[in-house]
Amino acid sequence: MRTLLLVTAVLLFAGSHAQTFTLGSNSVGGQATLNEVFNGFGCTGGNVSPHLQWTNAPAGTKSFAITMYDKDAPTGSGWWHWLVFDLPAATSELPAGAGDPAKGGVPAGAIQGRTDFGMPGYGGPCPPPGHGPHQYVITVHALSTDKLGLDASASPAVVGYTLNGSTLAKASIVFYYERK
Repeated sequence: MRTLLLVTAVLLFAGSHAQTFTLGSNSVGGQATLNEVFNGFGCTGGNVSPHLQWTNAPAGTKSFAITMYDKDAPTGSGWWHWLVFDLPAATSELPAGAGDPAKGGVPAGAIQGRTDFGMPGYGGPCPPPGHGPHQYVITVHALSTDKLGLDASASPAVVGYTLNGSTLAKASIVFYYERK
């Protein structure tokens, strides 16, 4: 009985001191700025992906993926704004602007997938005018595999499906944008 109590106490102590997998940004906080907004579809923003930094990935993480999703898009299935996968496990930060494939802002070997805009790389917020505020969720996924086995032409649905089968943990930030 004493051994069982000791083991239970040790496990409770270890669990209470486990670090939380966390995602943060020094670019977005609450509201998108014109810097992050898409440049197209009637929007005239900078289309610059935000800075992202994550900490305390779980043990066993072999790679990361980043997604940005607008669940409020009037499509019946939301809108995928950014998909990056096969980020090496040593990666813990992406600078602002990393979502531009022409600038090579992601680490070697990482893949920027096709978004619902029909092209790879970051596509910023651009909701329909008068549709109200949209919620944009950026998520970093800690993955149990070093490669998803997909390329940049994979649909967002296939990327999402594959991510869900390999995700050890995920952390998200949320921001909003409205076009009046």
